Amino acid sequence: MGTEAASDVVRVRVPERSARHDLRAIKIVLHRELIRFWRDRMRMVSGLVQPVLWLLVMGTGLSNLVRGGTTAAGGTVDLRTFIFPGVCAMSVMFTAMFSAASIVWDREFGFLREMLVAPISRASIVIGKCVGGALVATLQGVVILALAGLAHVPYHPMLLLELLGMMFLCAFALTGFGVMLAARITNMQAFFALNQMALMPMMFLSGALYPLNGLPGWLAVLTRFNPLTYAVDPMRHIVFRYLHADAALRARFNPGVTWNGWHVPIWLEIVIVAAMGLAMMGVAIVEFRHGD
Repeated sequence: MGTEAASDVVRVRVPERSARHDLRAIKIVLHRELIRFWRDRMRMVSGLVQPVLWLLVMGTGLSNLVRGGTTAAGGTVDLRTFIFPGVCAMSVMFTAMFSAASIVWDREFGFLREMLVAPISRASIVIGKCVGGALVATLQGVVILALAGLAHVPYHPMLLLELLGMMFLCAFALTGFGVMLAARITNMQAFFALNQMALMPMMFLSGALYPLNGLPGWLAVLTRFNPLTYAVDPMRHIVFRYLHADAALRARFNPGVTWNGWHVPIWLEIVIVAAMGLAMMGVAIVEFRHGD
């Protein structure tokens, strides 16, 4: 009787983990992020409202208010042109953080646990989330790039490609930051409260809306410790490189980032953004391995 019962047991074979399975898992998680974004039209619209308001409403209104203050010896720069790189960063920032919030949503409804028990490494889930969120945010940022003409930014192919690449890098770092936060948070209310507390200071301390030169000492220090600063500055450098502006105009409205008087090169700022994104993604991987 015991022998017959043993023969009726169905053996389940779990496939071994491999790099091929992990790459497939990354692809599936990334694909799922794209599908969720495409089907959530309200999220697409809401993610664009605030950046478009800053560019078209605030930019136009403040241009009339500070018209005299945007003139240098070599000419005049429109305020919308100046804040356009910051608006590009803002557009990917909000979408990237919304992508990271899907982890908390999946945890609340039990889908995350099903993913974690799959025969794949947890690192592949985090990488798929970070890359997928960055790609989704960059795709949404394309809409802002389409409005470049309204900010008097030329539609130069290389300018648009360089901005697109920088937006993806910025979105990757911000998604990594969001996933790192979401790794331990168990409800959406707590995530969005912490999210709002982190995003608003990052936005206002990034130089997105004002030049970084001539700031009070305490404020200058805060801007240098803000990761978003090193994403906005290269974007503004890209835009001003394709504008007809002389040295005086560039020095006033595109001063760059300095550390104790040393001008930080653009390549180093790009490396800083990429390193921060990888570091925060690494922390998120460690948190996922020890959580749930």
